[in-house]
Amino acid sequence: MKYQIKMIVSDLDGTLLRTDKSISDETKSVLKRCRETGIKVVYATGRGSTADFVAPANLFDGRIIMNGAIAFAGDAVVYRRLISCDIARPLLVACDRHGLSVVSEWADTHYANFAVSDVWPEITNYHIVDFAAHAMGAAKLYAMIQRPEDAAFIQKRLPDTLYMTESRDNLAMIMHRDATKSKAILELARSFHIVPPEIVAFGDDLNDVDMLSCAGIGVAMENALDQAKAAADFVCAHNDEDGVAKWIMENLL
Repeated sequence: MKYQIKMIVSDLDGTLLRTDKSISDETKSVLKRCRETGIKVVYATGRGSTADFVAPANLFDGRIIMNGAIAFAGDAVVYRRLISCDIARPLLVACDRHGLSVVSEWADTHYANFAVSDVWPEITNYHIVDFAAHAMGAAKLYAMIQRPEDAAFIQKRLPDTLYMTESRDNLAMIMHRDATKSKAILELARSFHIVPPEIVAFGDDLNDVDMLSCAGIGVAMENALDQAKAAADFVCAHNDEDGVAKWIMENLL
């Protein structure tokens, strides 16, 4: 059965990207064919500026970064939900005093209480700051979770305007309550005159659950967490086996 899909949305890490953080030539060829047939191709990731290094913008019609904080149609911003300084600062200070490694991400800069590149070598544009004197808002906050009680500490201090999601690599990501992949996808789709039943979404992690549920078709990777598989309509092959490309070839092209 060939589905009538007008927009493909894929997570990056663990989904479109292989474990070595590359997009295979086979997958690039399939995405190119989709765009040539008029299907919009979009990625939706928890990454910020580092997405550009692993997923060149010229491969996509739209991009959603920081779990839905910002969405682009081409180079135009069509959705933005940011965290104000007066909301971010008390939480950053509390996490810092609790001993957590925490970061505030704004544009392409990371403001942190530790050397970010020691953990993620690809992130070189960072500044170590005193959060008590930090006077900037954020698109996303993130903290390294070492123990279950660390996540509970953050959750207890979240204002109603924010929410937290955890990734499988023990990273707590904190965003504006309306910065979700699903909300950004729906706004981006509206800009393309596309409705939810015409969207297929691919994902593998907890922060993909909402978009797998909101799309007309949700597809989880073989390597996905059980929660993602439960939210999906189908399960495709492993990310290291070009599962996204194979599903598209079998069902769309």
